[in-house]
Amino acid sequence: MKQKTIGKDIMKLIYLDHNATTAIDDAVLDAMMPFFQKQFGNPSSSHALGTFARQAVNHARKQVADSVEVQPSQVIFTSCGSEANNLFIQGASGYQKASRIIVSAIEHPCVMQPAKELTRRKNEKWDLRQLTVDDSCQVNLDDVENAMSEKKPKLVSVMLANNETGVIQEVTKIAEKARTQGAWMHTDAVQAFGKIPVSFPSLKVHAMTLSSHKIYGPKGAAALIVDKQLALKPLIFGGGHENGLRSGTENVPAIVGFGKACELSKIWMERSTTHIIAMRTILEQRLIEMGAVIFGLNAHRLPNTCYFALQDIEGETLVTQLNKAGFAVASGAACSSVYPGQSQVLNAMGVDTTLARCAVRLSLGRNNTQKQLDSFLKSLGAIVKDLRRLSSVTI
Repeated sequence: MKQKTIGKDIMKLIYLDHNATTAIDDAVLDAMMPFFQKQFGNPSSSHALGTFARQAVNHARKQVADSVEVQPSQVIFTSCGSEANNLFIQGASGYQKASRIIVSAIEHPCVMQPAKELTRRKNEKWDLRQLTVDDSCQVNLDDVENAMSEKKPKLVSVMLANNETGVIQEVTKIAEKARTQGAWMHTDAVQAFGKIPVSFPSLKVHAMTLSSHKIYGPKGAAALIVDKQLALKPLIFGGGHENGLRSGTENVPAIVGFGKACELSKIWMERSTTHIIAMRTILEQRLIEMGAVIFGLNAHRLPNTCYFALQDIEGETLVTQLNKAGFAVASGAACSSVYPGQSQVLNAMGVDTTLARCAVRLSLGRNNTQKQLDSFLKSLGAIVKDLRRLSSVTI
């Protein structure tokens, strides 16, 4: 069956959804291409093609390690961020006596759901405690103290930056508290990495998740960065790949691309951050003039993320109309299909349900321009005007 080609209209979309995924950079794609055909060897093979593939994987491992200031042996490659998060929660719990696991109330489902799954295990008594956040989407440090004093935790996981609001969490302070309790601390740094500097030693965590496709690398590659003392039980058993923690033949092209994207991430970040912040500042000023509420406005946020709502304009409706006008944006959490139309993050922040349904997220990338945002704002104004007119006629 012949696959339909992407229409010209789709190719012309102005992409403003970089927290969902990013396009592969040309340099990353160039690095990957030889490993699809000419250098197709299995890294576990002992002949020349296999040896070349193993060297490529080892080089990528070093590139990833260097980007977050760790040793290559601390990098465990996985297929995606969800797998890496599951590897920590399920893997770490395999070597711990059942106790308390603490996560923030704004975690991505690939942290929240495996944490909840621990509480359903038979013959084990895992207790899940969710940390509250304030109305700016910041984890309450007082509640961290409360959660740890109520019952001594074994595992703690708090994301470095929220995927919806972009609000950056005080992970180092939380990790320090977790260590005093003897707990293993993990952070999902998927959204933060490539947008702000990320140093594994500085965060003082025991494990950290990274993902390739958020930093202009390919889908299908991610990593769990681990403390050398951390003991994990594998999710996938087999030939003992990735130091015995993730068996299966490595996805060499994706891993090579991930490594190259990590190598370039600091350069991209230094070149684009000031430009992106300037664009977002103008964008948010204009949105506020239109009457928009911007979630997490006064909190320390990722430079590229703007999560807003226009009262009485449903987010899903606005996303659909903007798509027709040539703009790709998101409503709620793009990575979750479990709760369509609902934002667990806004709920945790105490946002009124009616306003929360109006939420739309823009996440800028390094190739976006002020001209594109001016065009977006012009179209948004026209769409909102039409939707309000139709609403008044219906009433």
